[in-house]
Amino acid sequence: MQYANTIYYSEELTQMKRNYKYLLFAFLLSVPLILTACGKNNTDELSLGEVNEAPAEEEPAPVPEVAEEEPVEEGPPIIEEREVVGGKMQSYLTGEWLDEEVATRRPIAVMIPNNTQALPQYGLTKAGIIYEAPVEGRITRLMAMFEDYDELDHIGPVRSSRDYYIYVAMGYQAIYCNWGLARPYVEELINRDTVQNISAAVEGIHNPSDVAFGRISRPGYATEFTGYLFMDGLAKAIERREYETEYDKDYVPQFTFIADDYRAEYPDNKDATLIYPGGKESNAGGYGSYNPYFEYDEEDKLYYRFQNGKAQIDEYNNEQLSVSNVVLQYCHGEVRDAKDYLAFGVHGEGEALIFTDGKVIEGIWKRYDGDATPAKFYDKDDNEIVFNQGKTWICNIWDEYGEFVEYE
Repeated sequence: MQYANTIYYSEELTQMKRNYKYLLFAFLLSVPLILTACGKNNTDELSLGEVNEAPAEEEPAPVPEVAEEEPVEEGPPIIEEREVVGGKMQSYLTGEWLDEEVATRRPIAVMIPNNTQALPQYGLTKAGIIYEAPVEGRITRLMAMFEDYDELDHIGPVRSSRDYYIYVAMGYQAIYCNWGLARPYVEELINRDTVQNISAAVEGIHNPSDVAFGRISRPGYATEFTGYLFMDGLAKAIERREYETEYDKDYVPQFTFIADDYRAEYPDNKDATLIYPGGKESNAGGYGSYNPYFEYDEEDKLYYRFQNGKAQIDEYNNEQLSVSNVVLQYCHGEVRDAKDYLAFGVHGEGEALIFTDGKVIEGIWKRYDGDATPAKFYDKDDNEIVFNQGKTWICNIWDEYGEFVEYE
């Protein structure tokens, strides 16, 4: 039995060895297949029974639509930084080319009467800006801003000040010139260190400059309309007072002007070729009884000034006063006393009408940065108005009488 058992074990062992060899042989045959499968990209792995087909082509992802940008509407080309070219530079007051020494020179602001008894005035066609505002008696007075005055011997006649004119002049860094009573409403202001003035010796002026003034015979005229500012005396007075004669680095020009060879045109705005600051008939709000108005000439693009039904003439060259732009600046006004002295608010903001190129622009003015900066003008969308090069006439409109303003 032991032997028989041994034989049985040997045969069983032999069969096990055969099975082992068979399994080893099958394993060795499968190794290359396993290695081949492992060498493929993971994305191509196959499970048992799968067919290795080519992957389907994916559709490209849709390209997102990009909204077309609205074209940016560019404004008209304007004068920005001033440059000296051939010894000339564009004026801050008019945008026109002047000798550099003139364009960089601080202007003088001269008080000039405008009532009938004072006409004609002398030198106004050389002013870059004329500011007109009511004074007592429901008449207006002019303050003319001159930078280009070397050809003039004198300017005038010259009259007294009002505080609202001084505040306007300070915005141009102008040297303020006047001849007349300074009390009661001007004395404190005009004698401040911040107000550089050339004033005749009258009551209320603490440091007069009589050397700058003199009288010219005008038969038939009242004495108050015979006093003039003389240019040689002005130069002596400025030197004696040690005033700076050039703009400082903080100077802010009032107007933005169109560039050379362009026109500031407003084709969508209403035509306006006749302007009546005080109305056609009423002349309310301080524009007196002499019916001042402006008439636009399409040929030369200028507004011509009329008073008393006649052209307003400069005695200096016998030419009619004309400007490229007219501004009606609405300001709140008050009567100060029984003598009808007036006060106007020239800081803050208010309504404005700007006339240029035969069109009218309804806008606003703003002045919030103190005495040393001027009022700036904007349209109803708060875009700064671009002016045509040339002279500008600014009419101070008494806001409470603004309803009487007419244009057509």
